[in-house]
Parts: sequence; C-alpha cells; structure tokens
Amino acid sequence: MEFTLYYRGPLKAKAGRADKHRLRQYFHKQIKELWNQPPLNEHRFLLDPSSNEPAGIGQNLVAVEFEEASVVRRVGTYEFASVVSSEIYLVADLTITLLRPEAPGAIVTQGGDIDNRIKTLLDALKIPDGLGALPKEASPAVDEAPLFCLLEDDNLITSLTIKTDRLLEPNLPPSEVILLIHVRTRPTVVSLLNLGLV
Repeated sequence: MEFTLYYRGPLKAKAGRADKHRLRQYFHKQIKELWNQPPLNEHRFLLDPSSNEPAGIGQNLVAVEFEEASVVRRVGTYEFASVVSSEIYLVADLTITLLRPEAPGAIVTQGGDIDNRIKTLLDALKIPDGLGALPKEASPAVDEAPLFCLLEDDNLITSLTIKTDRLLEPNLPPSEVILLIHVRTRPTVVSLLNLGLV
C-alpha cells in the first residue's frame, strides 16, 4: 500500500507535547480518510474487532485471530488507531520531502536542526508512548474517537529518506515548512489480517 501525507505549518526543532499533538491532529484527518478508501475500508474490523467479520473473508473462515486483532490502543482518555502496526505485521518505508524557507542543501551544517525537526515529526506520526507524551488536560474531540495515527511505533519504520529544498515564498518564519510524506507499507509476515494491504 502506498500513499502520501501532506503538512503545511510550523515544524519546530525543539517541540513540546502540545506541538507534537497538534501535528498528530493535523495528520489524523488525512489518515481517517484513508481508512474510508480501499484497501483499508475492507479492514475496518481492525478498528472494532467485535463489529463483524473481515470483508471479503468467507462466512466459514472467521478465525480467532480476527476476533482478537485490533490496531486500537488506549492512552489515557484517548483511543489511537494506527495504519502501520505490529498487530497486522506491517512496517513502513518513508520518503519525506521537506520544503523550508532556507537555502537548499545545508543538511550537514544545519543537521542538528533538521534531525530535531524530523524527530518531532516522527513522534507526531506515532501513537504516544504514554500520558507524558500528551498535553496536560488534553481530551479527544468529537471526531477523534479514535484518533488516527500513521504508526503504532516508530520502530516500525524500516527505511527513512529525507529530501530538502527551498520553500520559495517571501517573508516566512524559519519554522514554516511544507512536508510531503510518501509512505510505502509492506508485511513482515503475510497473513489474512494484512491481505490486500501488501
């Protein structure tokens, strides 16, 4: 499965929990839409295993693995659902294009800044590790049940390619970026749970 996520806005090198959660909420809308389109819409049972059997699987082939499979994880008052999950044996290769209002290149001389910005992004693309990774007093909005994330854990990224270029617009703050995140998922084990997603 291949798709591209988009972001425009601030991407800080030293981001706090609130900054990362704002990014998470930004991507949530795109990933939620992804779950409404093929092939993920055929796997909505992974969001609520008790709802029904997997689409496309015969009535007599419903197995225990389907009843127990879920990509939803609870953290505090939130339920998070990921596309890339160890539960369904998927990993991801990411190619990130980062447009920024700076001269092209300078990855080596500004490496720490770019490294920290990418770390901020990767933290925002995954399910938070615990309550300490969420803003204090945060609670899910009406359309965030569940809140959709790309990754269950960033350890499921097997390849990461970063491309940078200049964002050609005048008078932008240095933290402003445009991101294109191309995602390619692949299985570590082929299973009925990820059939159609590989």
